[in-house]
Amino acid sequence: MRAVVQRVSCARVTVAGRTVGEIGAGFVVLLGVSASDTESDAVRLAAKVAGLRVFEDTAGKMNLSLADAGGAVLGISQFTLYGDVRRGKRPSFDRAASPVVARELYEAFCAAIEGEGIRCERGEFGAHMGVELVNQGPVTLIIDTEELDRPRRA
Repeated sequence: MRAVVQRVSCARVTVAGRTVGEIGAGFVVLLGVSASDTESDAVRLAAKVAGLRVFEDTAGKMNLSLADAGGAVLGISQFTLYGDVRRGKRPSFDRAASPVVARELYEAFCAAIEGEGIRCERGEFGAHMGVELVNQGPVTLIIDTEELDRPRRA
């Protein structure tokens, strides 16, 4: 799974002009699911996102987690995170999960976020969505579950 996590002061997602999800401070999480991902990847990624300490404490240091800061998540499914652009001009999406699997794991991720005690608003899976956000900082992180066990570079 891949997640682009953006710290925001507010965000919302619309489908056909109607708001389907909206948060104040928190994270917008653009979530890509690969064909090899499992439910344990979704749970592990949710725990990592929930525990990220990127919100400022009273001293102005990035020391607080999402729960500490009272934030929420706006989860958006985005298969294009598995777009392969190494050849040609048109991306290949061969590594992306099928829509059935992707929907199941997207919902598992959102449920796991809620299991961490964090409100999780959702986009509409498979719909053409408009996503509006105010990136705070800006703080943007990319998390790939395939890389979580790899050692950090020295």
